[in-house]
Amino acid sequence: MDIGLLGQYLANGIMLGTMYALVAVGFTLFFGVLDVIKFSHGDVLMLGAFTGFTVYLGMAGIGIENPWVLVVFVTLSAVIGTAFIGAVIARYLVLPLKSAPPLNILLITLMLGTAIREAVRLFFPDGSNPKPFPSLLPSSSVELGNFSLRADSAILVGVGLAVIVGLHLLINRTRLGLAIRAVAQDEETAKTMGINYTMIVLVTFAIGSGAAAFAGTMNGLYYNEINFGMGLLLGLIGFSAAIIGGLGNLYGAILGGFLFAGLQTVGAVALPFASAYKDVFAFAVVIALMAWKPTGLIAERTSDRV
Repeated sequence: MDIGLLGQYLANGIMLGTMYALVAVGFTLFFGVLDVIKFSHGDVLMLGAFTGFTVYLGMAGIGIENPWVLVVFVTLSAVIGTAFIGAVIARYLVLPLKSAPPLNILLITLMLGTAIREAVRLFFPDGSNPKPFPSLLPSSSVELGNFSLRADSAILVGVGLAVIVGLHLLINRTRLGLAIRAVAQDEETAKTMGINYTMIVLVTFAIGSGAAAFAGTMNGLYYNEINFGMGLLLGLIGFSAAIIGGLGNLYGAILGGFLFAGLQTVGAVALPFASAYKDVFAFAVVIALMAWKPTGLIAERTSDRV
């Protein structure tokens, strides 16, 4: 195979893997701290992308044209707004059902995701049609044979990886991270030690939702399009990545995200009609891996739960 073309596939895989890892981290945080699966996560991601898009329309409407100012405000508004929504969901929907059967939380978050998706479709202006997300990053590229490195891709991957490293440092090197890990390991002991359990849950849901919103903004900036259904596939891929990596393990979620992106890339290269079958191939391999190793590639240990 041509080295340049191989490099192109590798670059695309890293871009997708960064997005998927950020989504998977949210699922792992929610499960690690509260033992819940939040199936509205993908639709919250979509809501974050639409929040950023709305802020862009407002800023462009008042005459702000500097792309760097726009991209910073679009990203920050998406992340902060969605983090707040994630905390609200935890406070008023998830925590009140803490003692209920797990199926109740699964069902209510599934219905919430549908409500968010349909609300955007019905109430956002022309919400049923895809929206052209603005190209706010440099469009130049470096051409090396069949390899083309887009400047916007390099920036998105660099910032995305920096966010992943920042999450690692937050969880492992700060007092907040220590409190999150303590709650994940033993809720009752953490409460006895004076940790504000409710606040830690809210902060954890805010962090996970904000990371998903950043992934949604990355998706919009990369493909220059968003739509009300984008969270369905991204949420499913993020959940699959968290499961295959080892649900409850931060590094497993990151590994799972890059693994799924790698499988899609391999499917696109190796299969006929690649664009049509790459997702089918990736999910089929994930199913086989789950059957072979049900605990995930990095088996969860109590001390490793995030």
